[in-house]
Amino acid sequence: MARRMERVNQLLREELSHLAQRQLKDPRLGALMTITEVDVSPDLRHARVYVSVMGEAEEQQAAIDALSAAAGYLRRGLRGRLKLRHIPELQFQHDGSMEHGSHLLTLIDQVSHTAVQDEGSSQ
Repeated sequence: MARRMERVNQLLREELSHLAQRQLKDPRLGALMTITEVDVSPDLRHARVYVSVMGEAEEQQAAIDALSAAAGYLRRGLRGRLKLRHIPELQFQHDGSMEHGSHLLTLIDQVSHTAVQDEGSSQ
């Protein structure tokens, strides 16, 4: 059963990404928006959709609001594309993992740059 849930999550993520990129024309959706993960409940009635949006906090919230407003449209689009008995209710949440990873890479670069400078000045 777990394998089926993984496949449903993956399929929903791919189809929602396609629909959001190609079908939604809301200006609140920035160009750098990615659906990172979908987590469907065991009964397939509800799905949490994690979205990463590059930009300021206001832009991120505006994108989540735009997706939430378009949830009915996205469900109808999924109904036509998927062969599932139930199309889940979509709940969109911000996923800050990409921003966090980017911040960590910046910190690592700063530390390595400082270490190289310290090594060069000690010789």
